[in-house]
Amino acid sequence: MEITYKRRVNYYETDAMQIVHHSNYIRFLEEARIYFMDEIGLPYKKVEEKGILIPVIGVNCTYKTPAKFDDILEIKVKIKEYTGVKMVISYEITDSNTKEAVLLGETKHCFVNKDMKPISLKKYSKEMSEILEKTLG
Repeated sequence: MEITYKRRVNYYETDAMQIVHHSNYIRFLEEARIYFMDEIGLPYKKVEEKGILIPVIGVNCTYKTPAKFDDILEIKVKIKEYTGVKMVISYEITDSNTKEAVLLGETKHCFVNKDMKPISLKKYSKEMSEILEKTLG
């Protein structure tokens, strides 16, 4: 399952070259990931209330075309891999107007309890695990 999140580039997110500063794309990915989780029925707040945290353990980004102030970005989000212990989410950011690729990326995550001890989501919350499994493919 792929879900698209749209956002407008704010002026403060640009740098001296008048393009989005590279570090802001990580924030865009997080916004899109939170939106994705809401849309599939696993809002982060609900997940955390059950004592589950989903830290980022890796980020990979390939920058294609710079985005500028006031551009509307479309961020396509999907779960690429899910094992119950780890998850990889992929992202494709495009310019809504030109349809040009802006960024291709992925974030790697694991599941931990509030003590930061790794857990198997399949054992810890079968319901949540099944929701994530349904989004694959």
